[in-house]
Amino acid sequence: MEAGRVTHEPAPHGIPPDPWDDLRAHTQARLALGRAGAALPTAELLRFGLAHAQARDAVHIPLAAEALAAQLQAQGCATLPVHSAAPDRATYLLRPDLGRRLCDADAQALRVLGDQHSGGRPVDLLLVVADGLSSLAVARQAPPLIDAICQQAPAGWQLGPVVIAQQARVALGDEVGALLGVRLVAVLIGERPGLSSPDSLGIYLTCHPQVGRNDAQRNCISNVRPEGLPPAAAAARLWWLCQEARQLGLTGVGLKDRSDGITLVAGSSHKISDRSG
Repeated sequence: MEAGRVTHEPAPHGIPPDPWDDLRAHTQARLALGRAGAALPTAELLRFGLAHAQARDAVHIPLAAEALAAQLQAQGCATLPVHSAAPDRATYLLRPDLGRRLCDADAQALRVLGDQHSGGRPVDLLLVVADGLSSLAVARQAPPLIDAICQQAPAGWQLGPVVIAQQARVALGDEVGALLGVRLVAVLIGERPGLSSPDSLGIYLTCHPQVGRNDAQRNCISNVRPEGLPPAAAAARLWWLCQEARQLGLTGVGLKDRSDGITLVAGSSHKISDRSG
């Protein structure tokens, strides 16, 4: 059975088909579960237990950062590993504030790196891959999403190395982006797992990143996964927001997402087309 997806076996011969099966074919929501006395049927209870275990695993299983870096490097991306101030997973879950800041050693290393490039052209978009609350989401969705982002990059846009951050929250991207002096930072982070989606990835875009930015100053693209927003569509939406952010000089509540009219144009160096009129 595919992770996060409920499948239902056909009814045995002689048993009338379940009239809810047609609706279940279109959603992962738990519909008309039935009952056995005052409780759930055994099969549904077992499915619920499996989904709960998958969600817990998504939170607690550590990110295979080295394997992810190797995969991204094979795709042609330079990578840069960093770690938050949270020393381990237990601390990360109990102290969200530590997940928002870099450890001292990595902060110093990025400060030196930023100083070395301070005289050159700043990076237009920096991608920060953060484990967040689902390492499973990062392992599954980040490589194809990053590949789509690189493939759709508009002409003239410069991307920095992909930063792989462990024990990281969204706001960690603000410090990383500020130290490296980038114009825009997009944090690709594992979202809090649900009982039908333990592998959903979110994207948080921030213009002129600085420590202290808040959620009102970001734009969010959520539910990036094949069953939700596919990688190519998520990349197109991100690039639309990036181009609007560069024109406006901001992200967040001042930048309204009107990317529903965009489509991909195959074979074009600028693979985003606005058909909104």
